[in-house]
Amino acid sequence: MSKGVADIDPGQLERLNAGLVEAATLTECLAVDFAALMQQALPDMGSAAVHSMAAAAGSGISKRMALAGQLILERGPDMAGALQAHGSDTVRGWACFVIGARTDLGLEERLDLIRPLADDSHFGVREWAWMAVRPHLVAELEPAIAQLAGWTDDASERVRRFASEALRPRGVWCAHIAALKQQPDLALPILEPLRADPATYVQLSVGNWLNDASKDQPDWVQALCARWLAQSPVDATARISKRALRSIKS
Repeated sequence: MSKGVADIDPGQLERLNAGLVEAATLTECLAVDFAALMQQALPDMGSAAVHSMAAAAGSGISKRMALAGQLILERGPDMAGALQAHGSDTVRGWACFVIGARTDLGLEERLDLIRPLADDSHFGVREWAWMAVRPHLVAELEPAIAQLAGWTDDASERVRRFASEALRPRGVWCAHIAALKQQPDLALPILEPLRADPATYVQLSVGNWLNDASKDQPDWVQALCARWLAQSPVDATARISKRALRSIKS
């Protein structure tokens, strides 16, 4: 039976809200009291910021993450760097949204700043990393694809996975990318190098990317998988293709 917020040990919840531990599950991530955490972890933020955070308690977590990033950015653009080593995954997630909220960054610099967070040890921080910068990637789609294509040979599977996950046409908890729903081939500079990636983490992302695309361009996905399986007949490509094709009715 899955556990809800009410099932979290009160002591663990207290530690989460104090910024002393990382969330172990998605449920714990969702249970964090952002106002309490901000007051404990960032005491210099002041009462107005904490009040704003408390007032947004009923909003979805993505909106609260973005609000926290904006409030922290107002304290200074360099705050993200100071937060990246914090023991709380939520606080490190706020650092992602500080980077996402900055208006003084070009695409390459923004990606350079988010890269350590894309490679974070915590699953939640890695998700916040791509969500925080995705609007900027979409706004400069072709340059972003070119930049991320260079991440596909990184030694870290987390960085390689970011390259795929950040531009999924129908990404989770984010707006769809119309251009990639219409022309998924634009993303081939990212997808092609990952077609036989040895990491399951990356395989799942690439398979999900293509499954997204199959909702609008099923023939293209089928043709791509057929070509990949012919050119790269290995288990990794087979797993990616199976996941990619799962929504296409035979």
